[in-house]
Amino acid sequence: MAPELEAAALAVGTVTVTGVAGAAGLWVAFRRRPAVAAALAPAMVVAAMGAGIWVTARAMFLSEHDIGVVLIVLAAALPIALVLGTWLAMQMRSLTQEAAEEAAARAAALEVEQARRDLVAGVSHDLRTPLAGIRAMAESLEDGVAADPPHYLARIRAEVDRMDTMVGNLLDLSRLQSGGQRLRHETVDLRDLVSDVVASARIVGEREGVCVTGEAPHPVVVSGDTELLGRAVANLLSNAVRHTPAGGAVGVSVEARDGVATVTVADACGGIPDEDLPRVFDAGFRGSRARTPAEGASGGLGLALVREVVAAHGGDVGVVNEPPGCRFTVTLPHG
Repeated sequence: MAPELEAAALAVGTVTVTGVAGAAGLWVAFRRRPAVAAALAPAMVVAAMGAGIWVTARAMFLSEHDIGVVLIVLAAALPIALVLGTWLAMQMRSLTQEAAEEAAARAAALEVEQARRDLVAGVSHDLRTPLAGIRAMAESLEDGVAADPPHYLARIRAEVDRMDTMVGNLLDLSRLQSGGQRLRHETVDLRDLVSDVVASARIVGEREGVCVTGEAPHPVVVSGDTELLGRAVANLLSNAVRHTPAGGAVGVSVEARDGVATVTVADACGGIPDEDLPRVFDAGFRGSRARTPAEGASGGLGLALVREVVAAHGGDVGVVNEPPGCRFTVTLPHG
């Protein structure tokens, strides 16, 4: 075989072997760090070609000067390859980030849509139940077979109030989440606000055999919407009374410390399962065990509304288990 052909064959073989080895290394790097693999790919091509040219030059017995020239040319091409590789790495990183963001956005959208469907289904079920009861009681009154008409009328009124609360919570929650609810900022004394809510909740508590107490030794002033803050505290108290068994107690306290106003509601529900704690404030969430939805429940909207109201006022709300039940804490900017 002619020397030229031998040199060419040797060059092709060298480039092939070097290229395959480099490709294998790049594949391993790609699976771990794609951007690094993209940055090294052009340099690997130059290296493979350089190895082939070096072997060819040696096989053709070129002078050291000629081989040096070839190496200088290859060395000049290496920075260009590195720049190209860096650009490819940046593009790949950008594409990877965009793909991850799009996947996260799709997952979030699916989660929101599923939550919306669950919420609509839950609220529809919760509205249908009292409506069925109202219809049955109304038919009994129309037919004159109601044994105790005043009791039936009272039950109808209670169920209507319950549905009104659910619809009101749903509307307020929708406005707050969409940014359509405008807050009326005014000076609010949490001690007076909580005192009024406790007075109303105490009546319900006495009927259920639950003792409701409040403690607010000093005025605690915040800036906010009195009506919405009252709804939030009322929802917390209603939730606490509903899940506290007869003979239990619900305590409410208000205090100010280090520029933060705090409203705490402690009940005797028996505690919340650890796996449920992160979801307690999700709209439509249904508790389990000690906090199984009971008669008079608000469709899983009450605590979700609390979170949105508190967030709209620049505050935060949380819950922890604290025997014999759990403790909800609302924090708001003080002053």
